[in-house]
Amino acid sequence: MGQYVVAEALRRGHQVRVAVRSSHALPWHNHPAVEVAKVDLQQRDTLGVAVQGVDAVIHLAATLRGDFQTQYTGTVTATENLLNAMRDAGVIRLIAISSFSVFDYLKIPTNGVVDEDSPLESAPAQRDAYAQTKLIQETVVRQFGQGQGGQVTLLRPGMIYGRDHLWNAHAGMKVGDRLWLQIGADGQMPLTYVENCAEAIILAAEREGAIGQTLNIIDDDLPTQTLFVQTLMQHTKITPVVVPINWVVLRLLAQPFWQINTRLFQGKLRLPGLLVPARLHARFKPLRYRNTRSRQVLGWKPRYDFDSAVDRSCGDVDLLAIPVQTN
Repeated sequence: MGQYVVAEALRRGHQVRVAVRSSHALPWHNHPAVEVAKVDLQQRDTLGVAVQGVDAVIHLAATLRGDFQTQYTGTVTATENLLNAMRDAGVIRLIAISSFSVFDYLKIPTNGVVDEDSPLESAPAQRDAYAQTKLIQETVVRQFGQGQGGQVTLLRPGMIYGRDHLWNAHAGMKVGDRLWLQIGADGQMPLTYVENCAEAIILAAEREGAIGQTLNIIDDDLPTQTLFVQTLMQHTKITPVVVPINWVVLRLLAQPFWQINTRLFQGKLRLPGLLVPARLHARFKPLRYRNTRSRQVLGWKPRYDFDSAVDRSCGDVDLLAIPVQTN
């Protein structure tokens, strides 16, 4: 995501200071409007130079895998370090990237609509470490905006897809090399194409009306899971054997396993995610999604529809090419 955000900022004429973990070559590293700062978000003393003198910080970093402590350090502690560095440098404008994982999907009815007013997770211990740490991160970011003078925009992209990241968790569950379990086939996929999402993020940095807002970032024409999988199979060399599983049947199957684990074993059994209702609902429950608020606040209209996005993802066009303006 970060590479595309930088590319979009350059296309829109911004000067960009890029905070990176390592100094390996990136597609735009020689662009005259780019300055690269090597930082470690877990080491606060490396962050001062990176944020000094900037107009706004776009915070995309998070840890996606590992146990709770690993993800807490990489997501929450890293965010706290960044906010402290911003405060020391007198930088108050923050665009923070969260996730759809923060919603309480057990409380949203089947085929209900997910938007910015949907309830946040009330029992995070039943979710995975990623959802737990993103919820904490949102709290930390809001504290920066509400009580410490920060000008915060909180963005929640849906499932970001693009080149090399087409098959994803909401499309089903991979079993082995060729088997794909398709669950909740008629629900919409909460997708945002990576170039569309990058444009929304830069617009959030540019628009004063976005300050203080929490916005969901998803595209307009969201495919169902069935259409998504069929389209990918037509465009890619990956052709798994797809086994459909009825959502209602799986939901009813998961409930007694969860109750037995809770009542007889005090929740100590490590059940697979499909048998943990909170995780099952978050990943596969058939739902609908709305992007009305992000379109209104940002003046954003996703540039690429689903078919165009898949074509670009599977084509040979250089998605990160930046024209260099000369006088």
